[in-house]
Amino acid sequence: MPIKLLLPNKYKKIGWIILIPSFILGFYLILTSFQPSWLNARVFSIFPDDYSSSKKYFSWMDVNLTNTLVGSLFIIGSLLVSFSKEKNEDEFIANIRSSSLLWAVLVNYILLLISFILVYGTSFLNVMLYNMFTVFLIFITRFNYILYKNSKSIPDEK
Repeated sequence: MPIKLLLPNKYKKIGWIILIPSFILGFYLILTSFQPSWLNARVFSIFPDDYSSSKKYFSWMDVNLTNTLVGSLFIIGSLLVSFSKEKNEDEFIANIRSSSLLWAVLVNYILLLISFILVYGTSFLNVMLYNMFTVFLIFITRFNYILYKNSKSIPDEK
Protein backbone atom coordinates (compact mmCIF):
# COMPACT_ATOMS: atom_id res chain seq x y z
CA MET A 1 0.00 0.00 0.00
CA PRO A 2 1.58 3.31 -1.04
CA ILE A 3 2.02 6.04 1.54
CA LYS A 4 0.16 9.13 0.32
CA LEU A 5 1.98 11.66 2.50
CA LEU A 6 5.37 11.33 0.80
CA LEU A 7 6.71 14.06 -1.45
CA PRO A 8 8.18 13.38 -4.89
CA ASN A 9 11.82 12.24 -4.96
CA LYS A 10 13.14 15.56 -6.35
CA TYR A 11 12.50 17.22 -2.97
CA LYS A 12 15.05 14.93 -1.29
CA LYS A 13 17.90 16.70 -3.13
CA ILE A 14 16.54 20.11 -2.14
CA GLY A 15 16.24 18.85 1.44
CA TRP A 16 19.88 17.74 1.52
CA ILE A 17 20.98 21.10 0.10
CA ILE A 18 19.16 22.84 2.98
CA LEU A 19 19.88 20.27 5.72
CA ILE A 20 23.65 19.89 5.45
CA PRO A 21 24.58 23.62 5.66
CA SER A 22 22.01 24.24 8.42
CA PHE A 23 23.39 21.29 10.40
CA ILE A 24 26.95 22.58 10.05
CA LEU A 25 25.92 26.13 10.92
CA GLY A 26 23.85 24.91 13.88
CA PHE A 27 26.79 22.94 15.21
CA TYR A 28 28.99 26.03 14.76
CA LEU A 29 26.44 28.11 16.70
CA ILE A 30 26.51 25.60 19.56
CA LEU A 31 30.29 25.88 19.79
CA THR A 32 30.65 29.66 19.36
CA SER A 33 27.30 31.35 20.16
CA PHE A 34 27.79 33.42 17.00
CA GLN A 35 25.02 36.05 16.62
CA PRO A 36 25.51 38.43 13.66
CA SER A 37 24.13 41.88 14.40
CA TRP A 38 22.56 42.22 10.94
CA LEU A 39 20.04 39.54 12.00
CA ASN A 40 18.71 41.65 14.88
CA ALA A 41 15.04 42.38 14.31
CA ARG A 42 11.84 43.43 16.00
CA VAL A 43 9.38 40.52 15.83
CA PHE A 44 5.90 39.72 17.04
CA SER A 45 5.88 37.20 19.88
CA ILE A 46 2.94 35.43 21.45
CA PHE A 47 4.82 34.64 24.68
CA PRO A 48 7.09 36.93 26.73
CA ASP A 49 10.73 35.93 27.13
CA ASP A 50 10.78 36.70 30.86
CA TYR A 51 7.95 35.71 33.23
CA SER A 52 8.74 38.27 35.91
CA SER A 53 9.01 41.34 33.70
CA SER A 54 6.27 43.66 32.63
CA LYS A 55 6.34 42.22 29.11
CA LYS A 56 2.99 41.11 27.84
CA TYR A 57 1.69 38.24 25.81
CA PHE A 58 1.19 38.99 22.12
CA SER A 59 3.69 41.83 21.92
CA TRP A 60 6.68 43.01 19.91
CA MET A 61 10.23 42.26 21.04
CA ASP A 62 13.79 42.73 19.82
CA VAL A 63 15.66 39.48 19.09
CA ASN A 64 18.48 38.04 17.02
CA LEU A 65 17.05 35.72 14.37
CA THR A 66 20.15 33.52 13.90
CA ASN A 67 18.88 30.57 15.92
CA THR A 68 15.39 30.93 14.46
CA LEU A 69 16.66 30.84 10.88
CA VAL A 70 19.08 27.96 11.40
CA GLY A 71 16.51 25.90 13.33
CA SER A 72 13.81 26.57 10.75
CA LEU A 73 16.10 25.63 7.86
CA PHE A 74 17.16 22.47 9.69
CA ILE A 75 13.52 21.46 10.22
CA ILE A 76 12.56 22.23 6.61
CA GLY A 77 15.55 20.31 5.26
CA SER A 78 14.86 17.37 7.59
CA LEU A 79 11.20 17.26 6.58
CA LEU A 80 12.10 17.26 2.89
CA VAL A 81 14.72 14.52 3.30
CA SER A 82 12.56 12.40 5.62
CA PHE A 83 9.29 12.63 3.72
CA SER A 84 10.47 12.36 0.12
CA LYS A 85 10.03 9.14 -1.80
CA GLU A 86 12.98 7.05 -2.82
CA LYS A 87 13.49 6.55 -6.56
CA ASN A 88 12.03 3.07 -6.27
CA GLU A 89 9.56 3.33 -3.42
CA ASP A 90 8.12 -0.12 -2.66
CA GLU A 91 6.77 -2.05 0.30
CA PHE A 92 10.26 -3.02 1.46
CA ILE A 93 11.33 0.64 1.63
CA ALA A 94 8.03 1.56 3.29
CA ASN A 95 8.75 -1.10 5.91
CA ILE A 96 12.27 0.27 6.45
CA ARG A 97 10.84 3.80 6.70
CA SER A 98 8.27 2.70 9.29
CA SER A 99 10.72 0.71 11.41
CA SER A 100 13.29 3.54 11.26
CA LEU A 101 10.71 6.02 12.48
CA LEU A 102 9.66 3.79 15.37
CA TRP A 103 13.30 3.13 16.22
CA ALA A 104 14.11 6.87 16.14
CA VAL A 105 11.24 7.72 18.48
CA LEU A 106 12.22 4.94 20.88
CA VAL A 107 15.91 5.96 20.99
CA ASN A 108 14.95 9.63 21.31
CA TYR A 109 12.76 9.00 24.34
CA ILE A 110 15.33 6.73 25.96
CA LEU A 111 17.84 9.57 25.62
CA LEU A 112 15.26 11.99 27.01
CA LEU A 113 14.59 9.71 29.99
CA ILE A 114 18.32 9.50 30.70
CA SER A 115 18.46 13.30 30.48
CA PHE A 116 15.60 13.65 32.96
CA ILE A 117 17.53 11.50 35.40
CA LEU A 118 21.05 12.93 34.89
CA VAL A 119 20.76 16.57 33.72
CA TYR A 120 19.46 19.43 35.88
CA GLY A 121 19.05 23.20 35.91
CA THR A 122 19.49 25.36 32.85
CA SER A 123 21.58 22.65 31.18
CA PHE A 124 18.36 20.65 30.93
CA LEU A 125 16.86 23.40 28.77
CA ASN A 126 19.75 22.95 26.32
CA VAL A 127 19.15 19.20 26.31
CA MET A 128 15.46 19.80 25.54
CA LEU A 129 16.39 22.18 22.74
CA TYR A 130 18.65 19.61 21.09
CA ASN A 131 16.10 16.89 21.74
CA MET A 132 13.71 18.58 19.30
CA PHE A 133 16.06 17.69 16.45
CA THR A 134 17.23 14.22 17.45
CA VAL A 135 14.22 12.32 16.09
CA PHE A 136 14.98 13.63 12.60
CA LEU A 137 18.70 12.96 12.92
CA ILE A 138 18.21 9.42 14.20
CA PHE A 139 15.55 8.63 11.59
CA ILE A 140 17.54 9.98 8.63
CA THR A 141 20.72 8.28 9.80
CA ARG A 142 19.13 4.88 10.43
CA PHE A 143 16.92 4.90 7.31
CA ASN A 144 19.80 5.79 4.99
CA TYR A 145 22.17 3.36 6.73
CA ILE A 146 19.74 0.46 6.28
CA LEU A 147 19.14 1.41 2.64
CA TYR A 148 22.89 1.57 2.06
CA LYS A 149 23.50 -1.73 3.86
CA ASN A 150 20.76 -3.48 1.86
CA SER A 151 21.96 -2.04 -1.44
CA LYS A 152 25.40 -3.58 -0.80
CA SER A 153 24.12 -6.98 0.33
CA ILE A 154 21.40 -7.54 -2.29
CA PRO A 155 22.35 -7.39 -5.98
CA ASP A 156 20.08 -5.34 -8.22
CA GLU A 157 17.25 -7.29 -9.74
CA LYS A 158 16.66 -6.26 -13.35
